[in-house]
Amino acid sequence: MTITFKVSEKTKNKMIEYYKDLKKEVKVDYYLFQAKENKVTITLYKSGKVVFQGRNSDIISNKWYMLENNISITDSLLSQKEEIDYMNCNSIGSDEAGCGDYFGPIVVTATYVKKEDIPYLKSINVKDSKKLSDLEIVKIVPKIINVIKYKSTICYNKDYNDIYNKNINMNKIKAMMHNQVLYELNKEVNDVVDYIIVDKFVNSNKYYEYLNDNKFIQKDITFIAKAEDKNLAVACSSIISRYIFLKEFNSIEKEIGINIPKGANKDITKSINEIVNKFGKNKLKEIAKINFRNSKKRM
Repeated sequence: MTITFKVSEKTKNKMIEYYKDLKKEVKVDYYLFQAKENKVTITLYKSGKVVFQGRNSDIISNKWYMLENNISITDSLLSQKEEIDYMNCNSIGSDEAGCGDYFGPIVVTATYVKKEDIPYLKSINVKDSKKLSDLEIVKIVPKIINVIKYKSTICYNKDYNDIYNKNINMNKIKAMMHNQVLYELNKEVNDVVDYIIVDKFVNSNKYYEYLNDNKFIQKDITFIAKAEDKNLAVACSSIISRYIFLKEFNSIEKEIGINIPKGANKDITKSINEIVNKFGKNKLKEIAKINFRNSKKRM
C-alpha cells in the first residue's frame, strides 16, 4: 500500500523531529529524510511531498494527514507511536536475560512464532518472564520449544570481562548478541515474517551503530518498549533466555559450593567476600560482571 500527500512547513518540521531516531542513511538530494516505522517506509521530499509505503501505511500516515488538514489532533496524540497489532501475526522476536545480574551470564534468544501457534502459547500461559516465577518458567519452556523454532547465544562472564571496555559496553554486547540470533533464525525461517521485533534497549540508530563492524546484519527490525507484553515471540524469547540463565546460574552454584544471590543488590557483598576468600579474585572474574560497582571493594 502506498499513500502520498503534500505537507506544509509546519508539518514537515514536526515530522523531522518525530522521525529523527528512525531515519535511514540515504543520499538523495531531493529527500529531506527517509525513515522506517513498523514496516512502513516514510519518504519526505524537500517539495513537501510525503510518501508512505508498506502494509501499515494507512495507520502510520493517518495522524500526519489529520495534522495537515486541521482535523482535531493533540500534541500528546501526535507524540504517541501508532498502535499496531504485534500479537496476531507471524513474527520473530528477541529478548535477553542476565544483564542486570552480577553473577551468571548474559543470554539472548530469538524465537519464531507463527500466527497459528498463538492460541497454544497463550493456553500454556506464555507472557513476560518477569511475570512468571522461576518454577513456572522451568515447567513452560519444554512446552514452548516443542512447537517453535529458536536460537540462543550465551556470553559467559569471563568473556564479558575480557571484552568490556570504554568502547564495548553492555548495550553493544547485547546488540551483537541480538543481531546474531535474529540473523541466524531469520535465515532458517522459510515463511512470511510480518515483523522482526526487539525489546527496545537503545534507539534504532544507536543499535545499528553498534553493529558497524559486523559482516552480517539483520535489518528491518521493529524496536518496541516492553515488547514482551505486545508480542509472543519476544515473550517466548524472554522465557527461554531466563530458563537458560537459571541453568547456568545453578551450575555456578554447584561448582563453587556457595549459594549466590540473583540480581545486583547489597546482599551480594557477602557472597563476593566468600568467593574471593575461598578461590581468589580470578574465580570472581569467571562468574561475575566485574564492571558492576559491587566489585569495587574486592578487585
